[in-house]
This record gives sequence, C-alpha cells and structure tokens, in this order.
Amino acid sequence: MSLGPPEGNGPLRRERLRTARLYFCCGARPRDEDPEALLRSALGGGVDILQIREKELGRAEIERAAGTFRRVCDTYSTLFIVNDDPDLARACDADGVHVGKHAEVQAARELLGPEAIIGLSTHSEPEISAAAQLPLDYIAVGPIWETPTKPGRPAVGLELITFAAANAVHPFFAIGGIDPTNAEQVVRAGARRLCAVRAIRDAADPGGAASGLRRAFLAANDAPASGQDTLLDRPAPWRGVAPGG
Repeated sequence: MSLGPPEGNGPLRRERLRTARLYFCCGARPRDEDPEALLRSALGGGVDILQIREKELGRAEIERAAGTFRRVCDTYSTLFIVNDDPDLARACDADGVHVGKHAEVQAARELLGPEAIIGLSTHSEPEISAAAQLPLDYIAVGPIWETPTKPGRPAVGLELITFAAANAVHPFFAIGGIDPTNAEQVVRAGARRLCAVRAIRDAADPGGAASGLRRAFLAANDAPASGQDTLLDRPAPWRGVAPGG
C-alpha cells in the first residue's frame, strides 16, 4: 500500500513530478535478477520517477516485481509508474501509467481517476502538438538516438527536443540513447528532464550512473532558457476537468 496522505495523492504526486529531473525505466527482472538492489542504488543516486516496463514475463511475475518497485519507491519518495497497462497500475497501487498512443490517454484517465499521473510517448512535432489538450501530466519525447529498447523506431534527433522545449504545454522527458556522456547535449537542446534505461540498468554502479546523468543539469546551467523552466508553475490545460469531461 502506498504511503500517501489520506486527503488524496494527486497534489503530492504532481509536486513530485514538478521537481522531477530523472526518470528510469526498468524491467521486472533486470539482468535476470531480483530488481531490489539495482532499484535502491538507482534511486539513491537521484532517480525521481521509476517505471516498470516489462514486455516478456507473465502477469504474475510482473505483479510480484511491481510490489518490490512500489515498496522501494515509497522508501525513497519516488513516483512509481507502470508502462502500458492501466489495469496493472491500479492493481499494484502505482502512482500512474505511461501509454504509447494518444487514443489510450482518455481511457487511462477514466480508469485511474483524476489523481493518477498519466504520461504519453511522442515522436514528432504533430504528436507533441496533438497532446496539448489531452488529460495527461507529462510526455516523453524521443528517441533522440536509435536504441535497442525501441527497435524499428527511427531517431528523432535533438531538433525535436528543441521544438518540445519551445512548444510543449506539458512537462517532457527526453528519452532515447541518453547516457552521462551525451546528457549535457540534451539539456543544452532544451530538455529539463531526462529518461534513461540502459545507462542506469546496465551500469556497474547504477547510483553513480544516475548521479552522472543529474550532473548534466549543472554542467549546462548556462544553457539558453527553455519554456520548460517555468511550465510547471501553471496548471495543465485539463486540470480541474472531471475525467471524461
């Protein structure tokens, strides 16, 4: 059970999202091992949002792993998101769900309610623009570089990050091939939030890798201003509208 306040989790979740800078997507059994040690290292190194993203294991094993993800996230006051499965998100008391298609956002909102965090993947300028009025809380933009975690998905380049920084009405996380060696480029292109998979999961020291990614924000503190700098000071366009409204 999540240790949220009795008056509702929504405001606390969105405050955590507002201040989040580093998002980590991880399978249920990374390296074919129990995930807890890796997760504790990563969250201790500065991960703000943790997503369970599992495409191969059965439901029962994913649910068992989700219990570990939930418990570790509660320990570190980290948001816990489920990939692509609103029913699983509700069953395991996740803070929200990340979906891959615009058409899935409304159904996820109706199922999980107004307090849940809803995220959406975007890969082009039209998709970023189309997300503007959907009842969601953040978008992911990428993949910046081609990555084996998204086979067949062409790279969008840093140009799309610059477009999102100027035009996205939701906070966005840049994703796709980001690691400590190139993260500063992404921040200088306009990103203020990063999402990583392999850079943390496959690192000998996941916490050190997470810290290295966060250092990109300090290294690029002279980067040009981004529309994302003040975006979360104002409510999302859908806020205050009842699900389905």
